[in-house]
Amino acid sequence: MTSQATVTFIGNATTLLRLGEFTLLTDPAFGHAGSRVHLGYGMWTRRLTDPAMTYADLPTPDAVLLSHLHGDHFDRAARRTVPRDLPILTTPQAGRRLRRNWPGVRGLPVWDAHEWRRGGQTLRVTALPGRHGPGLFDRLLPDVMGSLIEWEQDGEPLTRLYITGDTLYRPFLGEIRERCGEIDAMLLHLGGTRILGLLVTMDGRQGAALTRLIQPRVALPIHYDDYRVMKSPLSDYLVRCREGVHPLVRGETYDVPLRVR
Repeated sequence: MTSQATVTFIGNATTLLRLGEFTLLTDPAFGHAGSRVHLGYGMWTRRLTDPAMTYADLPTPDAVLLSHLHGDHFDRAARRTVPRDLPILTTPQAGRRLRRNWPGVRGLPVWDAHEWRRGGQTLRVTALPGRHGPGLFDRLLPDVMGSLIEWEQDGEPLTRLYITGDTLYRPFLGEIRERCGEIDAMLLHLGGTRILGLLVTMDGRQGAALTRLIQPRVALPIHYDDYRVMKSPLSDYLVRCREGVHPLVRGETYDVPLRVR
């Protein structure tokens, strides 16, 4: 049995998750520094950093996990290189838009799950709630989902990973811990992204509040300085959360905590 669980940070919200026999690619964006991405309604932003790897550098994933359909999460470089037959798990809204070119896409309503089984191991992805924008402005933004990733061996849990997606902090996210139990690792999408002056991703203060709400064994902040629209540096979060936090460096592979069997 392959018993290791790792997260490799590629840049922005793009990570490679290797959980035993399974491999997932999250929010693929492989455009180089200086490239522009579309945010909708004629708005664009420019990338400031290069990703640590290209799609060609990666092992073939079992699926793509796409939190929502924005240009900084599925950019033109990714659309050119992600195979059209690769399964994509995303929101129902994004699934409808992608189905023509990626027939294996599946839109997951909140709390629905998809499973893979292989060699006695199970990988389960459950769609979790999220809110991309404040108030009525949220209706103008793409639907967004968080993801709970559970890896099991012979029915016994090995690790449980929560990826926040581009959500703002809201008290209702406490339902995640109530329904899902202890979270071993949490990948936070931070950055304090602002569009038309409005906050649409967690800044350091909101990220710290969500960390206290979920109480993961380890918090792994990502998505904080890759694009010009991100206004809250990683330090805004780190001054509020020091214990149980591991800031990922682009290109780094981190061992996710496993449960003792």
